[in-house]
Amino acid sequence: MKIRTALTLKNTSVTAAIFLLCMLLIYLLSEQTRDRTFFRDLKSEGITKAHLFLAGQADARTMQSIYLNNKKFINEVEVAVYTTDFRMLYHDAIQNDIIKETQKMIDDILRTKEIEFHIGKYQGVGMVYLFEGKEYIVTAAAYDGYGHDNVAGLQRTLVALFIVGVSLLFAAGYFLARVSLRPIRNIVNEVETISASRIDRRLPVKNGKDELGELSTAFNALLDRLEISFNSQKMFVSNVSHELRTPLAALMAELDLSLQKERTAEQYRHAMQNMLQDARRMTRLIDGLLNLAKADYRKEEISMRDVRLDELLLDVRETILRAHPEYSIELLFGQEEADDDRMITTTGNPYLLNIAFSNLIENNCKYSVNHSSTVQISFWDRWTVIRLSDSGIGMSETDKQNLFTLFYRGEDEKVVEGHGIGMALSQKIIHLHKGNIAVHSERGKGTTFVVELPHIG
Repeated sequence: MKIRTALTLKNTSVTAAIFLLCMLLIYLLSEQTRDRTFFRDLKSEGITKAHLFLAGQADARTMQSIYLNNKKFINEVEVAVYTTDFRMLYHDAIQNDIIKETQKMIDDILRTKEIEFHIGKYQGVGMVYLFEGKEYIVTAAAYDGYGHDNVAGLQRTLVALFIVGVSLLFAAGYFLARVSLRPIRNIVNEVETISASRIDRRLPVKNGKDELGELSTAFNALLDRLEISFNSQKMFVSNVSHELRTPLAALMAELDLSLQKERTAEQYRHAMQNMLQDARRMTRLIDGLLNLAKADYRKEEISMRDVRLDELLLDVRETILRAHPEYSIELLFGQEEADDDRMITTTGNPYLLNIAFSNLIENNCKYSVNHSSTVQISFWDRWTVIRLSDSGIGMSETDKQNLFTLFYRGEDEKVVEGHGIGMALSQKIIHLHKGNIAVHSERGKGTTFVVELPHIG
């Protein structure tokens, strides 16, 4: 069921229920008013007839004859007059006797002075009537044919109004729902034109303050993020394909040359060393891509704990020196760090932080003439500050601006082997830990990375 039909049915059902309740209240109030009015008419008619009889203005036979003649045409009131000791003085039609008075009824009338009651479809009253200083009991009963006909007519009118009203409500509700949902239909039509090849299209926003405007704005913002993601993905796939093609092409070329003719053991050994070097390049590239994917996880998906940065840097230094004994890494810890361990402790993932600092230190060592890096740790305000410096060849302004761009290789790419992943990966990891990273470098004067991570102190 479409929203338009569902809204129409729901609105019509709710309105019809309220409409029906109002009509029911009208009917019940009308019936109550008829009932009270007829009791009042019965009392008036009973007193009138009792007075005529007791005053001797009309004898019993005449009054009974009038009652019987009128009863053929109208719902005449049947009146009876009793003494207080339950002796009947007058009755309009003793043979019919609608009320069938009893001693208990007479006693109730004497005690309460007036009673009202229903007998089947008839209504009746009983009252004490004082005439010339003497009390009499007067009862009156009749069927309110005229009142019931009016109420029945009102009931038929209300039913007809309900049917017509609900039909009009449904038609009006359907029309209003269709008009109200037309902008959504337009949005759907616009959305259907957006595809991966046309992701630059956006929804028109006519009124940014209403709900549909907010929906369009939110959807456009989603498309902006998706477009950035798609473009990044295409660029990533393109760059990865390019980076993997080079070592694969070299590996295949080496294999082709090796298979073309018989070679000496030394030549085979040399070819296998070249192939091993290409395989290692591919392994480093794949490891970098896997680590980059991990750095793209959301923070809540990564295991975090308290990490002492001085101990982490010691582990990083040991790992790098084990792989590159020719490197020189000097760690400088300020004296003030010993006073409070919390100042050099951050909340993070040790594995990712290890990768980030390894990349930064290795970058120092690779681009330094003496393959050295100086790492200094300190703290300021709410930050733990790590400075990683070298005295190498430095960077140009272009290199500094593009340093953290994925797969970007600097102007000195031929001097040092790499894939352009390490710096982008380090930046992602630092930002993932709510930290900051900056680079200060000049040509011929070395490079300094400044990393700020929030400490727990």
